[in-house]
Amino acid sequence: MGDMLKNRVAVITGAGSGLGKAYAMGMARQGARIVVNDLGTSFDGRGTSRDAADEVVELIRKEGGDAVPNYDSVAVEDGAKNIIKTAIDAYGRIDILVNNAGIITGGLIYEIGTADWDAMIKTHLYGTFFCTHEASSIMKEQKYGRIISTSSHNGLGLKGGSAYSAAKEGITGFSRSVARDMAPFGVTCNIIRPIAAWRGAKVKITEFEELDTEDVAVLVIYLASEAADHINGCIFEVYTGHVGIYEEPPPVKQVLWKNGHFTSEEMADIIPQTLTKGMARDDFPNTLPFSLTLPEEPSGK
Repeated sequence: MGDMLKNRVAVITGAGSGLGKAYAMGMARQGARIVVNDLGTSFDGRGTSRDAADEVVELIRKEGGDAVPNYDSVAVEDGAKNIIKTAIDAYGRIDILVNNAGIITGGLIYEIGTADWDAMIKTHLYGTFFCTHEASSIMKEQKYGRIISTSSHNGLGLKGGSAYSAAKEGITGFSRSVARDMAPFGVTCNIIRPIAAWRGAKVKITEFEELDTEDVAVLVIYLASEAADHINGCIFEVYTGHVGIYEEPPPVKQVLWKNGHFTSEEMADIIPQTLTKGMARDDFPNTLPFSLTLPEEPSGK
């Protein structure tokens, strides 16, 4: 047991399994009191169950930690408000918010239905907004807080993942702005692009057979601590044996200059020879440093 988060109160959404569970267990071992939020759905958002949150709470308590469950949906404003209220009712404050809850569904852009799009955007992007909006007002008054939001490498582009990519890059831009809004009040907001196995999915990188959630949790615990007070508005990628930080702002690769105005005809002549030389319509850079295999059948009730 450590004391990096001693007496701090942490709300972790989607903490019933995978990464969220690792965060909850790890933070409890560092002295934090935990609100374990989980709606208990399958990876694609089907069904509900209290079992996931209850089991993690029980594990934390067996290890001598302090935790309470919450079963609300982050995708509903009143649900998000109740998640934060659970922390206030149980512990009188909220010091840490980890926006982790999410689902994966969708399909190719010409196939995806509005319901699937809405479910993804509501759970990931709206859920991050709802919980952050509610927690930030409390953190502002207490002059302290740590917010960690979950983006994804998939946000950089994924075939069949338009909804997921839109939600995750939305979270990235949102969290950058939150960092600027909250800095004057002693509150930080950082973003992670984690790679680890979750909810029955298998994730692999060439060097590793399977990526452990605990390897992501160690960074999240640090970012949630007082020791990370100087870190704000940053984007990290993290997986087994690897922690990286993205350059801010993303650099422009190459620039064309002219003393005056370009014409469209000049663009058609110059750009293929310079900025886009060697590119093809279906030849994209590999933005995903891993492979992902989802469960064949939904696991929810």
